[in-house]
Amino acid sequence: MKKIEGLGLIGGGQMAEAIVKGLLDKGIFKPEEILVSEPLDKRREYLKSTYQVMVTDSNTLVLKEKSCVILAVKPQVMKLVLQEISKEIDTNKHLIITIAAGLPISFYEALLPEKTRLVRIMPNTCALVHHSISAIAKGSWATEEDLKLAETIFSAIGETVILSESLIDAVTALSGSGPAYVSLFIEALIDAGVRIGLPRDLAEKLALNTVAGTVKLMTQGKKDPYQLKAMVTSPGGTTISALEVFYRSGLPGIIIEGVIKAFERSKELSKLVS
Repeated sequence: MKKIEGLGLIGGGQMAEAIVKGLLDKGIFKPEEILVSEPLDKRREYLKSTYQVMVTDSNTLVLKEKSCVILAVKPQVMKLVLQEISKEIDTNKHLIITIAAGLPISFYEALLPEKTRLVRIMPNTCALVHHSISAIAKGSWATEEDLKLAETIFSAIGETVILSESLIDAVTALSGSGPAYVSLFIEALIDAGVRIGLPRDLAEKLALNTVAGTVKLMTQGKKDPYQLKAMVTSPGGTTISALEVFYRSGLPGIIIEGVIKAFERSKELSKLVS
């Protein structure tokens, strides 16, 4: 893969900041090689002083200066941004990467010049601690080299998977929205601890460390969910008593139904802009 000469970001919000921090921490780019376009003066000053990156309030300048550009703006303003930068795109020079949720590749290809090389990526908010899982799908004219570059960039904030865009809505429903599901479960564990007499700060520490340790057992200890559940569940014990309540209440089915609902909503939102 040829070395890319710097990186541009249009939008300087939290996800853009997470990407910048990850790239700098891993030495993939130097601060002076990154140019961020951000409309808010205070936010520009923050990014410049914190990370020493280059900043601007001009989206078109990013296209003029950088060949790889990440679109990190909200979906509702994306059309205006695309209309603004479209005339600056050189299809031989530019790779456009989008991280906006709910907007299909067809949305971009209808507004950008024909043969624009585009890659769509769905990270999640765990990028803020460099533990995202980012799903990567290529547009009609993106190359294998473009995919490798996208992987390199987003590996700075976690792991990556390359897949067909047809699976992006499912990814959105599972890992995109997933941090909220996990947060709800952890919140319930903490409240349960308080209900049975634990101080809230202790209940929170116990819940967070239990969840973190369970994930490590599955990933580093190579235990699948069934194996791990069996390890903890002894005959006639406390764990099976709790699991009985969860199963009787339909908790696994509720979780599945919730993810399906998120998946259906993601597909609906994609159709609204197609």
